[in-house]
Amino acid sequence: MEIKIPKFSLVVMIGVSSAGKSSFAKKHFKKTEIVSSDECRAIISDDENDQTVTKDAFALLHYIISKRLKNMYLTIVDATSVQKESRKTLIHLARKYHYIPIAIVLDIPEQICQDRHKARPDRNFEDYVISKQYQDLKRSIRYLKSEGFRKVYILRSAEAVEAVTGIVRV
Repeated sequence: MEIKIPKFSLVVMIGVSSAGKSSFAKKHFKKTEIVSSDECRAIISDDENDQTVTKDAFALLHYIISKRLKNMYLTIVDATSVQKESRKTLIHLARKYHYIPIAIVLDIPEQICQDRHKARPDRNFEDYVISKQYQDLKRSIRYLKSEGFRKVYILRSAEAVEAVTGIVRV
């Protein structure tokens, strides 16, 4: 399966922690195209897991995204983005710079994400966080188009994620 995206797109990766968003983005996009909330946390605090700097990290994330869009570069957002409020600013930025908001949703079963999370020594939050993110994702997934995403790709299994052979820029 190929995913088609217009050249002037803001691609928002959506999924719970440990769903595979960062791995997917790294596989299909250039490193410079990806703006990661974890990397923004690390830039601010030297620790990508430091949740105390989340507000500043997202201010930086939105700043970088706006500069990339202003200068007409394809941009991929690597953050959970499972809540409507977190996507609202991203859609606003896309519209401000006349970009097309595209959602790539990794709707991976919760238990797989929980298992992956337990295998990651670099993540230090409780299981309930993933459960909450999963509930938020399930509650909002059907409304993505009405929020303003022009195209929504939903990958509902690890196999579906692996079946993506490439991203075609149209």
